[in-house]
Amino acid sequence: MNLELALRMCEAAIKEAARTGAVVSVAVVDSGGHLMAFQRMDGAEIAGPALAPGKAYTAVAHRIATADLAPLVQPGGELYGLASAGDYVCFGGGIPLWAEHGDGERVVGGVGVSGGTVDQDVACAEAAAALWETS
Repeated sequence: MNLELALRMCEAAIKEAARTGAVVSVAVVDSGGHLMAFQRMDGAEIAGPALAPGKAYTAVAHRIATADLAPLVQPGGELYGLASAGDYVCFGGGIPLWAEHGDGERVVGGVGVSGGTVDQDVACAEAAAALWETS
């Protein structure tokens, strides 16, 4: 992960948002969950600067897309209570980024999107992740 790629990933997510009519914030974090790039579209919700990085961080910390994590944190789920612990954001829009290393695949970063519907946020994050996968 580097700054140039992180910024391009933000742009890919914003392009997808514009295509679907969403107005979003996008965050890309490194393998430690540290913010590398952030962009907020004009008029995006005020919660985006907290939620987008939170989704990216959560995806990295748990090595799972936040859309897949959401049912696990509901009452009766095996991770119930996680959503109220710390900075975790456990609904769709966060995706971990994987890369091959000598000992297998590792999470090397994450992308988080907030501001549209959950489906729009997921689609925007997937657009950014697709850029990662082809780089």
